[in-house]
Amino acid sequence: MENKASSPKYQSLIIEGVKYRTMLTKKYQKRKPYKAVDDKLITSFISGRITQLRVKTGKKIKSGEVLLVLEAMKMENTIVAPMDGVIKKIHVKRGDNVINNQLLVELD
Repeated sequence: MENKASSPKYQSLIIEGVKYRTMLTKKYQKRKPYKAVDDKLITSFISGRITQLRVKTGKKIKSGEVLLVLEAMKMENTIVAPMDGVIKKIHVKRGDNVINNQLLVELD
């Protein structure tokens, strides 16, 4: 007689119209849920130091305009606006050290 508690639990997934039956691992079930990227929140992509701020709160900006310069590993990285908008809040100042994925600027 088979024990119901120990029997594997199958899940059905439909990918591009094809149905699959599989077991999901505990690691998969405990994974961090996907969160869509918000283009209005500009974050650092690497740890480093802010060397220049080229915008102020309330300034209208265009897509591709330089917001700030981040120095990392002796390289200067320009952080540009992903879209047109207005600077809502600046979370850093010149000389600040930032970590990976730290919020730098909010757009409105």
